[in-house]
Amino acid sequence: MKALPRPAGERTIAVVTAGLTTPSSTRLLADQLAAAVRDTLDGRGVPHRVVVIELRDHAHDLTNNLLTGFPSAALREVLETVVEADALIAVTPTFSASYNGLFKMFFDVLDDKALVGKPVLIGATGGTERHSLVLEYALRPLFAYLQAVVVPTGVYAASSDWGPHAAALKTRVERAATELVDLVTQRPATGAVDPFANPTPFEDLLNN
Repeated sequence: MKALPRPAGERTIAVVTAGLTTPSSTRLLADQLAAAVRDTLDGRGVPHRVVVIELRDHAHDLTNNLLTGFPSAALREVLETVVEADALIAVTPTFSASYNGLFKMFFDVLDDKALVGKPVLIGATGGTERHSLVLEYALRPLFAYLQAVVVPTGVYAASSDWGPHAAALKTRVERAATELVDLVTQRPATGAVDPFANPTPFEDLLNN
């Protein structure tokens, strides 16, 4: 599906979440990050839309893309959404001290130049705090390779963060959201260009 032209100045935030279950703590963290970014943009009067991409819904298409080299129509639309977004929120569960295979497959099939210069907020979930370094030793190097601009604050949520320590998690979420919005608002809006927005005057066509 071809993307429709966006209102002037509107920012699109793509949210990629690689949780495997429904519901999942990974999706919960992604939703909290997206809500914090949305609230911050609202507070600054910046028009925006948030698009959430559940990778589990595209698992078969991702596998087929790796095998054939061609995305399905549905996967192509998802990839285009990420390419055209003004910023990306990427959240994965922690598997064997790294991101999971579904997360890796998605960024393997994404064009390796798609995220150059794009602001990215990284997040991860896991059972214990011991896995929190996954942000620094797995996710941040991945997006550095893709030449994205990753915000300083990554957000990791262990099982304990959803209980009595929820306030501490909220603080990290809000700080990371502010950092992402700071980057987004410093850049011109991206996205699909309306080919009819600036038509060539008829007189100029006659003179060519």
